[in-house]
Amino acid sequence: MKNEEVIQKVKAYLEAEPEKRDLAEGALLVLQLTNNRIMYQNFMRRPNHYASRIEYELQKKYNFYLQQLTHEQVLEMGKQVQTIAKEHNLADEHEEFKKGKRADHDALPLDIQALYAQNMSIMQQMRRCHTQLQLLSVEHSTCPDSERYPFLKELIELDKQYHANWQAYDHYKIGEPAVGAYDPERPSDGTEGAASAEKGNEEAPADNTPEEPTPAQPADATPVKEAKPKKAAKATTKGAAKKTTAKATAKA
Repeated sequence: MKNEEVIQKVKAYLEAEPEKRDLAEGALLVLQLTNNRIMYQNFMRRPNHYASRIEYELQKKYNFYLQQLTHEQVLEMGKQVQTIAKEHNLADEHEEFKKGKRADHDALPLDIQALYAQNMSIMQQMRRCHTQLQLLSVEHSTCPDSERYPFLKELIELDKQYHANWQAYDHYKIGEPAVGAYDPERPSDGTEGAASAEKGNEEAPADNTPEEPTPAQPADATPVKEAKPKKAAKATTKGAAKKTTAKATAKA
């Protein structure tokens, strides 16, 4: 079985609840990692008695594995940082910032202009990280990987952002949508909001939906406008009847 597979089994064993662990499997893992058959035989004779010892041996080996893994990672990152430091000449504090300011810089969108200023700040941070690493790497001194790792990681990430900013800045063509880094510290001039509002007015369809009819009133509420024509009709009929009776009397 490959060492990596054994380590994964050890990890699963240590993460399991103590009462759910297979002690025989734990003892076998210790044997695979240490090749100590006498210890393995003792564990198998009284596994419950040696449960805590099995856990201790496995935890010790697992911690060593993690330290080795981190150490290898730090060594690889250190090589990468050496390349970065050489590329930007970080050892020279007086090295001038890249002379790459475009002739049409002032005509560029603010987000694109901000990339140039941001890279000046990034270069300062990279030099600071590099100086810290040099202080931690004094010859004949020992330095834990845990102290070097944060500075290595930050410098590598800064270098990635530095190159990405130059890429966007150098290749931007006036008239194209700005894709520069968003700067929350820069106050908005309100143009984005106005443009969005104007676009919203253009795209919003006209509301031509007819109004809904007024809901019918309850039965016990007699509308005033409807009552008036009915009364007028009754009055007219009654008056006509009186006139007809009067005419008939006069003829008689």
